[in-house]
Amino acid sequence: MSKDIEKVECLIIGSGPAGYTAAIYTSRADIKTVVYQGMTPGGQLTMKTEVENFPGYPEGVMGVDMMEDLKKQAQRFGTDVRWGVATKADLSARPFKVTIDDDKEILAESLIIATGASARWLGLESEKKFSGSGVSACATCDGYFYKGLDVAVVGGGDTACEEASFLSKLCNKVYLIHRRDKLRATIAMQNRVFNSKNIEVIWNHIPKEITGDETVKGAILENVKTKEEKTIDIQGFFVAIGHTPNSHIFKGQLDMDETGYINTPPGSTKTSVEGVFAAGDVQDNVYRQAITAAGSGCMAAIETEKFLTDPGD
Repeated sequence: MSKDIEKVECLIIGSGPAGYTAAIYTSRADIKTVVYQGMTPGGQLTMKTEVENFPGYPEGVMGVDMMEDLKKQAQRFGTDVRWGVATKADLSARPFKVTIDDDKEILAESLIIATGASARWLGLESEKKFSGSGVSACATCDGYFYKGLDVAVVGGGDTACEEASFLSKLCNKVYLIHRRDKLRATIAMQNRVFNSKNIEVIWNHIPKEITGDETVKGAILENVKTKEEKTIDIQGFFVAIGHTPNSHIFKGQLDMDETGYINTPPGSTKTSVEGVFAAGDVQDNVYRQAITAAGSGCMAAIETEKFLTDPGD
Protein backbone atom coordinates (compact mmCIF):
# COMPACT_ATOMS: atom_id res chain seq x y z
CA MET A 1 0.00 0.00 0.00
CA SER A 2 1.24 3.49 -0.79
CA LYS A 3 2.68 5.42 2.13
CA ASP A 4 0.22 8.22 1.29
CA ILE A 5 -2.76 6.02 2.21
CA GLU A 6 -3.62 5.30 5.83
CA LYS A 7 -6.39 3.34 7.53
CA VAL A 8 -8.01 4.67 10.70
CA GLU A 9 -10.82 3.39 12.90
CA CYS A 10 -12.41 6.78 13.54
CA LEU A 11 -11.63 9.95 11.64
CA ILE A 12 -12.81 13.27 13.04
CA ILE A 13 -12.70 16.31 10.78
CA GLY A 14 -12.66 19.54 12.74
CA SER A 15 -11.24 20.57 16.09
CA GLY A 16 -13.74 22.81 17.81
CA PRO A 17 -15.76 21.80 20.89
CA ALA A 18 -17.65 19.18 18.88
CA GLY A 19 -14.58 17.56 17.37
CA TYR A 20 -12.47 17.50 20.50
CA THR A 21 -15.32 16.28 22.72
CA ALA A 22 -16.05 13.49 20.25
CA ALA A 23 -12.37 12.57 20.32
CA ILE A 24 -12.31 12.44 24.14
CA TYR A 25 -15.19 9.95 24.12
CA THR A 26 -14.03 7.76 21.23
CA SER A 27 -10.49 7.57 22.55
CA ARG A 28 -11.69 6.66 26.05
CA ALA A 29 -13.70 3.91 24.41
CA ASP A 30 -10.42 2.55 23.03
CA ILE A 31 -11.28 3.52 19.46
CA LYS A 32 -8.18 4.57 17.52
CA THR A 33 -9.04 8.17 16.68
CA VAL A 34 -7.41 10.69 14.36
CA VAL A 35 -8.43 14.36 14.37
CA TYR A 36 -7.56 16.71 11.54
CA GLN A 37 -7.79 20.24 12.88
CA GLY A 38 -9.00 21.98 9.74
CA MET A 39 -8.54 25.52 8.49
CA THR A 40 -8.95 27.03 11.98
CA PRO A 41 -7.40 24.73 14.60
CA GLY A 42 -9.62 24.92 17.66
CA GLY A 43 -12.53 26.35 15.69
CA GLN A 44 -14.25 29.72 15.97
CA LEU A 45 -13.61 30.04 19.70
CA THR A 46 -9.93 30.64 19.02
CA MET A 47 -10.94 33.93 17.40
CA LYS A 48 -12.73 35.07 20.56
CA THR A 49 -11.05 36.83 23.44
CA GLU A 50 -12.89 35.54 26.51
CA VAL A 51 -15.54 32.86 26.95
CA GLU A 52 -17.73 33.33 30.02
CA ASN A 53 -20.67 31.00 29.40
CA PHE A 54 -18.99 27.58 29.18
CA PRO A 55 -19.52 25.51 32.35
CA GLY A 56 -16.46 24.86 34.48
CA TYR A 57 -14.75 28.21 34.03
CA PRO A 58 -16.18 30.44 36.79
CA GLU A 59 -13.78 33.27 36.00
CA GLY A 60 -14.11 32.90 32.23
CA VAL A 61 -11.44 31.58 29.90
CA MET A 62 -9.68 32.70 26.75
CA GLY A 63 -11.07 30.88 23.73
CA VAL A 64 -7.61 29.69 22.67
CA ASP A 65 -6.88 28.34 26.16
CA MET A 66 -10.19 26.53 26.35
CA MET A 67 -9.58 24.77 23.05
CA GLU A 68 -6.06 23.87 24.14
CA ASP A 69 -7.55 22.29 27.29
CA LEU A 70 -9.94 20.19 25.21
CA LYS A 71 -7.15 19.21 22.83
CA LYS A 72 -4.87 18.07 25.68
CA GLN A 73 -7.72 16.10 27.25
CA ALA A 74 -8.32 14.26 23.97
CA GLN A 75 -4.60 13.59 23.56
CA ARG A 76 -4.40 12.27 27.10
CA PHE A 77 -6.62 9.38 26.03
CA GLY A 78 -4.64 8.72 22.87
CA THR A 79 -6.21 10.93 20.20
CA ASP A 80 -3.85 11.63 17.31
CA VAL A 81 -4.34 15.35 16.59
CA ARG A 82 -2.89 16.55 13.29
CA TRP A 83 -2.60 19.65 11.16
CA GLY A 84 -4.47 19.42 7.87
CA VAL A 85 -7.61 20.27 5.95
CA ALA A 86 -10.01 17.74 4.42
CA THR A 87 -10.23 18.73 0.76
CA LYS A 88 -12.14 15.80 -0.75
CA ALA A 89 -14.37 12.97 0.42
CA ASP A 90 -15.87 9.82 -1.06
CA LEU A 91 -18.62 8.39 1.14
CA SER A 92 -19.96 5.90 -1.41
CA ALA A 93 -18.55 2.89 0.45
CA ARG A 94 -16.73 1.89 3.60
CA PRO A 95 -14.02 2.52 4.42
CA PHE A 96 -14.75 6.16 3.61
CA LYS A 97 -12.08 7.95 1.61
CA VAL A 98 -11.04 11.40 2.80
CA THR A 99 -8.25 13.37 1.17
CA ILE A 100 -6.19 15.69 3.35
CA ASP A 101 -4.54 18.76 1.81
CA ASP A 102 -5.10 17.32 -1.69
CA ASP A 103 -2.33 14.84 -0.94
CA LYS A 104 -2.83 12.22 1.77
CA GLU A 105 -5.70 9.73 1.59
CA ILE A 106 -7.34 8.44 4.77
CA LEU A 107 -9.50 5.30 4.77
CA ALA A 108 -11.88 5.61 7.71
CA GLU A 109 -14.12 2.91 9.17
CA SER A 110 -16.20 5.69 10.74
CA LEU A 111 -16.34 9.43 10.22
CA ILE A 112 -17.40 12.30 12.46
CA ILE A 113 -17.87 15.60 10.66
CA ALA A 114 -17.30 18.52 13.02
CA THR A 115 -16.24 21.16 10.52
CA GLY A 116 -18.45 23.90 11.96
CA ALA A 117 -19.89 26.91 10.20
CA SER A 118 -18.27 30.18 9.26
CA ALA A 119 -19.91 33.51 9.98
CA ARG A 120 -20.53 35.65 6.94
CA TRP A 121 -18.77 38.98 7.18
CA LEU A 122 -19.22 42.31 5.45
CA GLY A 123 -15.70 42.37 4.08
CA LEU A 124 -14.59 45.64 5.68
CA GLU A 125 -10.95 46.09 6.64
CA SER A 126 -12.03 47.73 9.89
CA GLU A 127 -14.18 44.68 10.58
CA LYS A 128 -11.03 42.56 10.65
CA LYS A 129 -9.14 45.17 12.65
CA PHE A 130 -11.65 45.14 15.51
CA SER A 131 -12.47 41.42 15.47
CA GLY A 132 -12.54 40.40 19.12
CA SER A 133 -12.23 44.05 20.18
CA GLY A 134 -15.77 45.21 19.59
CA VAL A 135 -16.76 43.27 16.47
CA SER A 136 -18.58 39.96 16.89
CA ALA A 137 -20.84 37.57 15.01
CA CYS A 138 -22.52 36.15 18.11
CA ALA A 139 -24.61 38.27 20.47
CA THR A 140 -25.38 35.30 22.72
CA CYS A 141 -21.64 34.70 23.13
CA ASP A 142 -20.46 38.27 23.57
CA GLY A 143 -23.46 40.42 24.45
CA TYR A 144 -22.70 40.43 28.17
CA PHE A 145 -19.51 42.42 27.55
CA TYR A 146 -21.62 45.34 26.30
CA LYS A 147 -24.02 45.58 29.20
CA GLY A 148 -25.29 49.16 29.49
CA LEU A 149 -23.52 50.26 26.30
CA ASP A 150 -24.65 51.21 22.79
CA VAL A 151 -24.27 48.63 20.03
CA ALA A 152 -25.22 48.01 16.41
CA VAL A 153 -26.47 44.89 14.67
CA VAL A 154 -26.22 44.49 10.89
CA GLY A 155 -28.81 42.41 9.05
CA GLY A 156 -32.51 42.09 8.35
CA GLY A 157 -33.39 38.43 8.81
CA ASP A 158 -34.48 36.36 11.78
CA THR A 159 -30.92 36.06 13.08
CA ALA A 160 -30.38 39.83 13.09
CA CYS A 161 -33.72 40.47 14.79
CA GLU A 162 -33.06 37.79 17.37
CA GLU A 163 -29.60 39.21 18.10
CA ALA A 164 -31.00 42.74 18.39
CA SER A 165 -33.76 41.57 20.73
CA PHE A 166 -31.29 39.69 22.90
CA LEU A 167 -28.98 42.70 23.11
CA SER A 168 -31.85 45.06 23.90
CA LYS A 169 -32.19 43.35 27.28
CA LEU A 170 -28.54 44.05 28.10
CA CYS A 171 -27.58 47.21 26.27
CA ASN A 172 -28.59 50.84 26.59
CA LYS A 173 -29.29 51.26 22.86
CA VAL A 174 -29.34 48.90 19.91
CA TYR A 175 -29.17 50.10 16.31
CA LEU A 176 -30.41 47.58 13.74
CA ILE A 177 -28.85 48.47 10.40
CA HIS A 178 -30.54 47.14 7.28
CA ARG A 179 -29.83 47.89 3.64
CA ARG A 180 -33.49 47.70 2.61
CA ASP A 181 -36.67 49.50 3.66
CA LYS A 182 -38.25 46.41 5.22
CA LEU A 183 -37.02 43.43 7.20
CA ARG A 184 -36.81 39.89 5.82
CA ALA A 185 -37.50 38.34 9.22
CA THR A 186 -40.72 36.61 10.15
CA ILE A 187 -43.54 38.82 11.41
CA ALA A 188 -43.10 37.51 14.94
CA MET A 189 -39.43 38.48 14.97
CA GLN A 190 -40.17 41.87 13.41
CA ASN A 191 -42.77 42.58 16.08
CA ARG A 192 -40.26 41.76 18.77
CA VAL A 193 -37.90 44.37 17.32
CA PHE A 194 -40.56 47.03 16.78
CA ASN A 195 -41.90 46.54 20.31
CA SER A 196 -38.49 47.07 21.92
CA LYS A 197 -38.16 50.69 22.99
CA ASN A 198 -34.36 50.76 22.86
CA ILE A 199 -34.01 49.26 19.36
CA GLU A 200 -33.75 51.80 16.53
CA VAL A 201 -33.91 50.47 12.98
CA ILE A 202 -31.78 52.38 10.50
CA TRP A 203 -33.31 51.67 7.10
CA ASN A 204 -31.58 51.78 3.71
CA HIS A 205 -28.07 51.98 5.13
CA ILE A 206 -24.91 49.89 4.93
CA PRO A 207 -21.79 50.12 7.11
CA LYS A 208 -18.87 51.78 5.35
CA GLU A 209 -16.37 51.76 8.20
CA ILE A 210 -16.06 50.84 11.86
CA THR A 211 -14.16 53.47 13.81
CA GLY A 212 -12.16 53.51 17.02
CA ASP A 213 -8.68 53.18 18.46
CA GLU A 214 -8.02 49.89 20.19
CA THR A 215 -11.74 49.14 20.49
CA VAL A 216 -14.87 50.11 18.59
CA LYS A 217 -16.09 53.68 19.17
CA GLY A 218 -18.48 54.18 16.25
CA ALA A 219 -19.52 53.34 12.71
CA ILE A 220 -19.91 55.29 9.48
CA LEU A 221 -23.05 54.34 7.55
CA GLU A 222 -23.98 55.10 3.95
CA ASN A 223 -27.51 55.59 2.65
CA VAL A 224 -27.86 53.16 -0.27
CA LYS A 225 -30.19 55.58 -2.10
CA THR A 226 -28.72 59.03 -1.49
CA LYS A 227 -25.11 57.96 -0.75
CA GLU A 228 -25.13 60.35 2.18
CA GLU A 229 -23.14 59.27 5.23
CA LYS A 230 -23.99 59.35 8.91
CA THR A 231 -22.07 58.38 12.02
CA ILE A 232 -23.32 56.52 15.07
CA ASP A 233 -21.52 56.22 18.40
CA ILE A 234 -21.32 52.59 19.52
CA GLN A 235 -19.05 50.32 21.54
CA GLY A 236 -20.09 47.03 19.97
CA PHE A 237 -20.72 45.96 16.37
CA PHE A 238 -22.51 42.68 15.66
CA VAL A 239 -22.67 41.15 12.18
CA ALA A 240 -25.77 38.99 11.76
CA ILE A 241 -26.00 38.23 8.07
CA GLY A 242 -25.88 34.46 8.46
CA HIS A 243 -23.47 31.56 8.63
CA THR A 244 -22.15 29.18 5.99
CA PRO A 245 -21.75 25.56 7.12
CA ASN A 246 -18.39 24.08 6.16
CA SER A 247 -19.90 21.10 4.38
CA HIS A 248 -19.06 21.72 0.73
CA ILE A 249 -16.89 18.62 0.26
CA PHE A 250 -19.88 16.44 1.21
CA LYS A 251 -22.36 18.11 -1.13
CA GLY A 252 -24.31 15.55 -3.14
CA GLN A 253 -23.26 12.75 -0.77
CA LEU A 254 -25.15 13.65 2.40
CA ASP A 255 -28.66 15.01 2.91
CA MET A 256 -28.47 18.75 3.62
CA ASP A 257 -30.86 21.64 3.87
CA GLU A 258 -30.92 24.39 1.24
CA THR A 259 -28.12 26.31 2.95
CA GLY A 260 -25.77 23.35 3.38
CA TYR A 261 -26.39 22.30 6.99
CA ILE A 262 -26.12 18.53 7.26
CA ASN A 263 -29.45 16.94 8.17
CA THR A 264 -29.52 14.71 11.24
CA PRO A 265 -32.61 13.25 12.96
CA PRO A 266 -33.75 14.92 16.20
CA GLY A 267 -31.81 13.48 19.11
CA SER A 268 -29.15 11.94 16.89
CA THR A 269 -26.00 12.83 14.94
CA LYS A 270 -26.56 10.18 12.27
CA THR A 271 -26.39 11.39 8.68
CA SER A 272 -27.93 9.84 5.56
CA VAL A 273 -24.85 7.59 5.23
CA GLU A 274 -24.40 4.84 7.82
CA GLY A 275 -21.16 5.26 9.73
CA VAL A 276 -20.97 9.00 9.07
CA PHE A 277 -21.98 11.35 11.88
CA ALA A 278 -22.21 15.14 12.06
CA ALA A 279 -21.78 17.21 15.21
CA GLY A 280 -21.67 20.87 16.12
CA ASP A 281 -22.40 23.89 13.97
CA VAL A 282 -22.18 22.00 10.68
CA GLN A 283 -25.57 20.46 11.57
CA ASP A 284 -26.89 23.06 14.02
CA ASN A 285 -28.30 26.29 12.60
CA VAL A 286 -30.28 27.12 15.74
CA TYR A 287 -28.10 27.20 18.87
CA ARG A 288 -24.52 27.50 17.58
CA GLN A 289 -23.03 27.45 21.08
CA ALA A 290 -19.85 25.79 22.31
CA ILE A 291 -21.75 23.81 24.93
CA THR A 292 -24.31 22.43 22.46
CA ALA A 293 -21.52 21.60 20.02
CA ALA A 294 -19.68 19.71 22.76
CA GLY A 295 -22.88 17.85 23.64
CA SER A 296 -23.45 16.77 20.07
CA GLY A 297 -19.79 15.70 19.88
CA CYS A 298 -20.44 13.38 22.80
CA MET A 299 -23.53 12.02 21.03
CA ALA A 300 -21.58 11.43 17.82
CA ALA A 301 -18.88 9.53 19.68
CA ILE A 302 -21.36 7.26 21.46
CA GLU A 303 -23.20 6.59 18.20
CA THR A 304 -19.87 5.89 16.50
CA GLU A 305 -18.89 3.38 19.18
CA LYS A 306 -22.24 1.62 18.79
CA PHE A 307 -21.87 1.58 15.01
CA LEU A 308 -18.36 0.10 15.11
CA THR A 309 -19.48 -2.53 17.60
CA ASP A 310 -22.55 -3.51 15.62
CA PRO A 311 -22.79 -1.80 12.20
CA GLY A 312 -26.07 -3.55 11.42
CA ASP A 313 -27.87 -2.36 14.56
